Amino acid sequence: MTNKATAVLLALLSCSLLAGFIEVSLASTSERFTDNGDGTVTDHELGLMWAQSDNQGDIDWQDAERYCKMGPPHLLGKYDNWRMPTLDELKSLYVEDPEYEGYESDCGQIVKVLPLIQLSCGWIWCSEKKAISARVFTFSRGYHYTDRMSAKRNYRALPVRSLQDKEQ
Repeated sequence: MTNKATAVLLALLSCSLLAGFIEVSLASTSERFTDNGDGTVTDHELGLMWAQSDNQGDIDWQDAERYCKMGPPHLLGKYDNWRMPTLDELKSLYVEDPEYEGYESDCGQIVKVLPLIQLSCGWIWCSEKKAISARVFTFSRGYHYTDRMSAKRNYRALPVRSLQDKEQ
């Protein structure tokens, strides 16, 4: 290889490395989710703060609504305006990447949720309801269905709150 060819190759390699460094730097500064270190995760894109874990046990819809309005017990008084998530908000936490295998929840179900969120089981109640039924989103397959609000079988509550501009 000639000196000129070697110089061109080194220049191209340097440019590639620099471009890769800039791309990684930009990605890290614009990350969508942040672990707040207090049991919450912030979604900067949607302006939401999520509890980092669910209620840890079977729960019907009405108790899930009460639990979500209260917020995570360890954060009582620290934040306000907790609520049940909408179906679209829950869908935003589902990882569709086929390379992501997810993790096994406490109930033995493999869930494909954002890794910063720890679910004890993959079925989460949504705020959408009608008469005696409500929506449930499943993080094992990424779909939703309707069940009776009195059902408890492996269903969980995951509180969320909207952020005000000053908190983002």
